[in-house]
Amino acid sequence: MPSTWYVSSPAPARQSRRPRSRPALAALALGGVMGCLLAGWGAYRLWNGAPYPEVDPHVVATRLGAEAERVENDLALPVGPRSLPQQMETGACYYRGLRSLAHIDESRPDVRTFSLEKETTGLPEDTARAAQERLRSRLSQQGWKPIGQNLSASGFRFENRDTGDQVHVDWYKHTGTLAYRVYAPCGKIPDGYAL
Repeated sequence: MPSTWYVSSPAPARQSRRPRSRPALAALALGGVMGCLLAGWGAYRLWNGAPYPEVDPHVVATRLGAEAERVENDLALPVGPRSLPQQMETGACYYRGLRSLAHIDESRPDVRTFSLEKETTGLPEDTARAAQERLRSRLSQQGWKPIGQNLSASGFRFENRDTGDQVHVDWYKHTGTLAYRVYAPCGKIPDGYAL
């Protein structure tokens, strides 16, 4: 008769059933809440994208007006045919994040760019080049950084590192036109503000 061997499993180790302390439970609960908040914030940010900075249009207009005056002084152009007087223009800004897919080519009514533009025509090239060099020199000395390409081959763009404001200058040889634009990037305007 065959013998049967029985293998007994070892007795399970005794586990301590010490209850968790209240601070440990509170920490776990807080961690869970924080995790949910972070996940919610991440989903919100993914949907909406980075928020636009809030701006006061009067402050932006004053700042751009002062910079346009400095640009005029640097250019020191002779009196000649000029564009219409400076008037603040606003431009469109668009939705960010995944939300932009639901609003393709639809601008946000609460976010705008601001700009002042001016041009002088009938300038000889040497006058325009000297004016551009004076402006470029001042912007460089004040810490503005050169950026991107311009519409014309004979122009430049600079950006203020602190405000994000930009100065665009273009020279069009065929018409003798020197044009500049002082520009503030997209900013969220206050609710109910009429432009």
